[in-house]
Amino acid sequence: MKLAVFNGSPRKTKSNSTLLINQFLNGYHGTNNHFTHIHYLAEISKSEEHTKAFELADNVIVIFPLYTDAMPGQVKLFLENIAQIPAAGKRLGFIVQSGFPEAYHSVFVQRYLEKLAKNCQWNYLGTVIRGGVEGIQLFPKPVQKRLFLHFYSLGKVFCESGKFDQKIMIKLAQPYRFGFIRRNFFRLMIKTGMANFYWNMKLKENNAWDKRFAAPYA
Repeated sequence: MKLAVFNGSPRKTKSNSTLLINQFLNGYHGTNNHFTHIHYLAEISKSEEHTKAFELADNVIVIFPLYTDAMPGQVKLFLENIAQIPAAGKRLGFIVQSGFPEAYHSVFVQRYLEKLAKNCQWNYLGTVIRGGVEGIQLFPKPVQKRLFLHFYSLGKVFCESGKFDQKIMIKLAQPYRFGFIRRNFFRLMIKTGMANFYWNMKLKENNAWDKRFAAPYA
């Protein structure tokens, strides 16, 4: 079973998508010594190479982050390119991760991917959704370990069955939507400024703090 993996994150090797897919492949290679190359879609100059790798693979997994409820542009370009290739029956699965804590934010791109697979006559393996991933590199080790174990197990089962494990997918998609208590707690965090701690830190790291209210297209 030849597997090709395409990472659609603009951050490439330094991305959270890379952390997750590496855990998936650790599980996958635990029972399969086939080398799996990760193709980084942000390397636009290699678009032809990416398309060729798609053509040669039996199974394809595309992982990417959700940016403001949309896929990155290089992922859209890749999907448009491979949609032109006669590949009926090709087996495709997707992994969508985001910083949004609720998995619900990724449901709409999930529907798009399912519809695309149907229109292209691909064998759709499903879309794994995981929210709350931004900042994972700052998570406490026990929290990281639990999340990584889920992706390791997902890869192991995929190698053995050629499918995503539905039980693991359900666990990863939690919380799907916040309940009443968590919604109110989050509103409190917004009012106190705690909800923006990570993003404020990133703005300062990138010397963009003074430009946070810029409206260049207004």
